[in-house]
Amino acid sequence: MRKLTIFAIVGFLAQLIDGSLGMGFGATSSSLLLTFGIAPAIASATIHFSEVATTAASGLSHLKFENVDKSIILKLALPGAITGFIGAAVLSNLHSEFIKPFIAIFLLSMGIYIIYQFVFKKQKNNELNEGKLSGFLLVPQGAIAGFLDAIGGGGWGPVNTPLLLSRNKIEPRYVIGTVSTSEFFVTISTSLGFIIFLGWSQINIALVAALALGGVVAAPFAAWLVKTLPVYILAVCVGGLIIFTNSNLLLNAFVESAVTITIVKIGIIIVWAGLVLFTLYQHQKFPFNVQTQKSSKVDQIN
Repeated sequence: MRKLTIFAIVGFLAQLIDGSLGMGFGATSSSLLLTFGIAPAIASATIHFSEVATTAASGLSHLKFENVDKSIILKLALPGAITGFIGAAVLSNLHSEFIKPFIAIFLLSMGIYIIYQFVFKKQKNNELNEGKLSGFLLVPQGAIAGFLDAIGGGGWGPVNTPLLLSRNKIEPRYVIGTVSTSEFFVTISTSLGFIIFLGWSQINIALVAALALGGVVAAPFAAWLVKTLPVYILAVCVGGLIIFTNSNLLLNAFVESAVTITIVKIGIIIVWAGLVLFTLYQHQKFPFNVQTQKSSKVDQIN
């Protein structure tokens, strides 16, 4: 019962983050599950099984509100589904202790990227550029995102959303809606891969249900949070959490000195706190710009 409660809390926190930033469910939940000692393949499989329900609900909602660009959804979803299946096969056949440090490095980079994307990167002009998104770029983008999503337990949103937004050719709401809807197909394919190559016996359905339930409960709170807390503050907190948890895994794997591990952890916490203070300072110094950017990001997520 204690383990189920922990998984429900993990799902709640992960969805709270994803609903507020438009990305991060997989990266956050995978980081926390690995910290609890869950093997990478089991963690990724558990996350993807729980996401079958959450991505279906998200996709249907975006379709209902016409937030999906149907001209590009298959260009992302099909290659992502194929490589997601391949990624599940690869991860299922790798020794957990061998692959865990590489997963931690990938997730740590996701944490750094989230901080960069929401704290340091300058927001572009909202005026859209004319032209359509080329399948020549979308297909390999979807393929890379699908593989990383399966291997790391998360990555579809962090890879696709910023790249599509940076091209500035479709409205932000279509970016969020299209990425969220296409993720359902990738999740189904990846989950199927885990069933075939990992087997049902390795998956605890109760834990999957707990993770999914926590995510469902968090959804309305995420909508409230994004209107209450500046998105940049949330981003630096989330990014810092992902960096800290995965740095801890890497330190325990490669560093034997307890003193060194403690010093590095303290250093990470100090830098993390400094980033929070820096972000608060920027918010206080430029309240109009930050509020405008926050409103813009809220519009993207909604």
